[in-house]
Amino acid sequence: MENIACNRSGNSQTIFYLTGIPSLQKSLFLPVFFLFLFLYLLILMGNTLILVAVMTEPSLHKPMYFFLTNLSALDIFSTTTTVPKLLSLLFLGDHFLSFPACFLQMYLFHGLNCSGAFILVVMAYDRYVAICRPLHYPVHMTPQTNTALAASAWITALLLPIPAVAQTSQMAFDSIAYIYHCFCDPLAMVQASCSDTSPQTLMGFCIAMVVSFLPLLLVLLSYARILASVLRINSREGRSKAFSTCSSHLLVVGTYYSSIAIAYVVYRTNLPVDFHIVGNVVFAILTPVLNPLIYTLRNKDVKAAIIKIIHVMTQAVTRTLTFKSS
Repeated sequence: MENIACNRSGNSQTIFYLTGIPSLQKSLFLPVFFLFLFLYLLILMGNTLILVAVMTEPSLHKPMYFFLTNLSALDIFSTTTTVPKLLSLLFLGDHFLSFPACFLQMYLFHGLNCSGAFILVVMAYDRYVAICRPLHYPVHMTPQTNTALAASAWITALLLPIPAVAQTSQMAFDSIAYIYHCFCDPLAMVQASCSDTSPQTLMGFCIAMVVSFLPLLLVLLSYARILASVLRINSREGRSKAFSTCSSHLLVVGTYYSSIAIAYVVYRTNLPVDFHIVGNVVFAILTPVLNPLIYTLRNKDVKAAIIKIIHVMTQAVTRTLTFKSS
């Protein structure tokens, strides 16, 4: 028998209650708050430095780094859709989200993470052309082509979640719907409904296949061709140089899909809901934290540009303090 308090369809009168991590003791709220605040600031600072470095350093005005700026922007936007609310929940005890706000967060989280998967495919294609067809690289990877590829990744991924979000918004919810999560995760939103969840579960599975396994397959195909091409290079130095241009991107791809695997395995196993929530939080935060570290530690050009920016900023601050003290 359907709950009499359940609305017949989604509407703006529904208020969503985010439980956070249910078993997390209140005495740990503040330490966990500072941990997530530190990670969030690290994400903002690291990805902003990459954006500034690529835009201001002429030697980085290349397709590979153009796509890297897209990835950094995505990392900033995707974490900003979820982490501030999580911080508010932990520090202020603000558990509530309105109906429009929750669905907007669901859409942005879903769409921006899909965009990240497609940007990784575009970056793999860029490496494929650079290594397998180096003479055609300037012709294939023009600024117009790069912009079109990046725009296609953004637009396609931002359009894909719309049917699922629209369909979920028409489901029946209690006047206060409890979401067992730290943010409005698509699966947690469906589970919060008192409607039949089968259609949404099937649609969610289909979208996950398109935005996770298809991009992964394309990346693997690109690197299979790259590997075959590199192994045909006679000199050891040439092979090493070719592999080094791909290493950072491969690490980012590995991190991205490892975090997805963690979230999926935790969801599929018979574990308490807290583990499901933490698995999803790892997916939402792990990759945006590690991406700037990977590209600054393993890419000497990006590292040099960032060190140059930090040096200039330090000199500017020093001059300002010296002027004020005089």
